[in-house]
Amino acid sequence: MTDWVPASCTLPTVEQPLRVAEFDALFAERLLDASRPDRLRLEMVISDGEGAEATVRELVGRESDCCSFFTFTVDSGPERIRLGVEVDAAHEAVLDALQERAAAAAAGRGPS
Repeated sequence: MTDWVPASCTLPTVEQPLRVAEFDALFAERLLDASRPDRLRLEMVISDGEGAEATVRELVGRESDCCSFFTFTVDSGPERIRLGVEVDAAHEAVLDALQERAAAAAAGRGPS
C-alpha cells in the first residue's frame, strides 16, 4: 500500500498506512477537483464545512513534519479550500502517487 513512500519520509513504517488512510478519507469525503498545472505541483479544491480547514491544516502540518520534501499551501475561500502540494524533482513519483490516490478516493465516493 505504501511502497511509493520514499526513504526520506521519517514517519514510522507502521504509521504510514494510517496516514495514507487519513488522506484517502479526506479525498473521498471532500475532494471537488484536482489539477496538475506543473509536473511538480498538484492543486486540489476541497469542499469546506465544519472543521474542514482545521482538519486539512492539521493533516498537512503533520505530513510536513515527517516528509520535508512536501511544500503545502492552504488557502480558504467561500465554501472551498485550495490545497497546493509541491515537491522537488527527486520526489515527482510521490506527487504522482498522491494524485492517483486522490482521484481513486474521490471516484469511489459515490453519488452525493
